[in-house]
Amino acid sequence: MEEKWEKLREWFAENPKVLIGFSGGVDSAFLLAAAKECGAEALPVFIKTPFQPDFELRDAEQLAASLGIKPEVLTADPLSDPEIMANGSERCYYCKRMLFSMLRRLADERRAALIDGTNASDPEDDRPGMRALRELGAQSPLRIAGFTKADIRAESKKRGLFTWDKPSYACLATRVPTGTPLDGETLRKVEGAEDALFRMGYKDFRVRVFHGAARVQLLKEDWPDEGKRGAILAAVRPYFDTVLLDMALRQVRE
Repeated sequence: MEEKWEKLREWFAENPKVLIGFSGGVDSAFLLAAAKECGAEALPVFIKTPFQPDFELRDAEQLAASLGIKPEVLTADPLSDPEIMANGSERCYYCKRMLFSMLRRLADERRAALIDGTNASDPEDDRPGMRALRELGAQSPLRIAGFTKADIRAESKKRGLFTWDKPSYACLATRVPTGTPLDGETLRKVEGAEDALFRMGYKDFRVRVFHGAARVQLLKEDWPDEGKRGAILAAVRPYFDTVLLDMALRQVRE
């Protein structure tokens, strides 16, 4: 582990001023803490969109405050882009392109390196979102230094970051089948249904849209008995008339 930290310290020594695409998730939270620990001047920037639930911004602000840093918050509306709203196979590319273009301009204004929390456990493939990051010159120091997801969680726990065991959370647009156009009302319904399940104590799950119905997916260990199923249905029905409990697909992480 010390070798990885040494590589990270070397990277920040060469890039002492950075602008972080900051989501408040496990990776970007650790990246911010690591940048500070390595002596870099770090500006975390959170971009609020209809694709993120409100708790993500709260988590981002709480985490940054615990480090004595105030994040900058921008707003964007990906649904204003027809390519994103169409929800095709390249949606993530167009969305990342929109958001990181904003960050690129700000990083250039501040004369800072633009970085994100991609780590060594993330696939090195030509996924649309990754392609957009490369095109815009975003760098990933955690990947460069060799930090895996497991490393990040372990090192976050050592440093007292509350995000160390936070479940991975994909944007709300992933709840809508590819090819089905996105709209704000559907995203708000998904957010409301998922928030209801969070308040019931569930942490790692998805509420997906399936022909207008809510398709609730839980991890195997969280699969409810007959008594709890009624409570789940009651929690989600204010947002969707039809609620399906998915008994076939129980591994929901993306």
